[in-house]
Amino acid sequence: MTSAGFSGYAALLPVAPLWVVHGGAGSAGAGAVNGVLMLFTVLTQLFVPGALRRYGWAPVLVAAMVLLGVPALLHLVSDQLGWTLLLSAVRGLGFGILTVTGSAAVAELVDPARRGRAIGVYGLAVAGPQLLLLPAAPWVAEQLGFWVVFAISTAPLLGVVPAFALARTLTALPADHHHDAPTGAAPPGGGRSRRRTYLALLRPMALLLGVTLAGGALITFVPQITSDPAVATGGLLLLTGTAALSRWRFGTLADRYGTWPFLWPLVVLTAAGMALTAWAVTDAEATTVTLLLLGMAAVGISYGGLQNLTLVLAFAAVRRRDYGLASAVWNVGFDTGTGLGAVLVGALAAGYSFPVALLAAAGFSVATLPLALAREGGTRPRARPAAEGRGEYAEREP
Repeated sequence: MTSAGFSGYAALLPVAPLWVVHGGAGSAGAGAVNGVLMLFTVLTQLFVPGALRRYGWAPVLVAAMVLLGVPALLHLVSDQLGWTLLLSAVRGLGFGILTVTGSAAVAELVDPARRGRAIGVYGLAVAGPQLLLLPAAPWVAEQLGFWVVFAISTAPLLGVVPAFALARTLTALPADHHHDAPTGAAPPGGGRSRRRTYLALLRPMALLLGVTLAGGALITFVPQITSDPAVATGGLLLLTGTAALSRWRFGTLADRYGTWPFLWPLVVLTAAGMALTAWAVTDAEATTVTLLLLGMAAVGISYGGLQNLTLVLAFAAVRRRDYGLASAVWNVGFDTGTGLGAVLVGALAAGYSFPVALLAAAGFSVATLPLALAREGGTRPRARPAAEGRGEYAEREP
């Protein structure tokens, strides 16, 4: 289900901005396409935990697949900015549901002691389509036609059947399925408990925001900042490939050593990678290919690693009943960063230049370094007994 959903997302992420440029929009308009996608993704994520409680897994998961897949071919109606922004908003609804439910399902299915590795495997399902489609989709659009990419982007509709199967599995979990009360989770206590939970989740969300802002900027604008389409394809392939491997392997490391030893080096690596990328595109007509590829590989490593580590931190900060909340907050950080990367870098590039805009993204990452250096919340998650009731996302009997 995750692979099908992310295939539709990944194919359009670099191509939808190119589609509006084809229709006459500028860099600010191109950035707004993914900005609107992420805005509606984030707004939707806030309501997903409540939707799961009210409707159960099956209707919510299927809605994600349909909302992601159906609008894809509708891009053929027009390449004008307004129409594309509308479709981005609809796709954002589906993507918001998919992101929250996917990671929440991992937390429900796997005990905390193995959660880093499980998140790593889930990350492969997320990153696999991006590894293939993010770098290939712009080339396919230019060489074979935009309609081919729009057809590929209907892939989420193939995820409807596995969505039903996943819903049945989650609904069938026993009432005492690996309940846990992780270290740092707030005790029951009404509004004060909920505030503590949100505060505990701010740290992983802010760290994630810093790296996804950088990654979102590169994914959106690399096809526009390089003078050679082949270099753009190679750079995106490096970014997504290193991110996939990094997100997978850092899960095992987090289970073994905890998260803290890896957080601050990855934040530094993000800033260094963005600085190298900015240097590489100083001359818009003569990209320094080696520096660009090195910079994108560096950002890819931190992009994947911090995705895993911050999600481990988020689930370690809450009780089982708040897994959906932790997933929603984490995904808000991820998609807010991606959207800001598209919008802010696009706006700065329009007013100044792409090197200045990319250096600003590097500076934002550096600003999160104090959070990465703080040891609190960086311990390994451990399974603990607890006397909580059945998970809050069980299907309701009619």
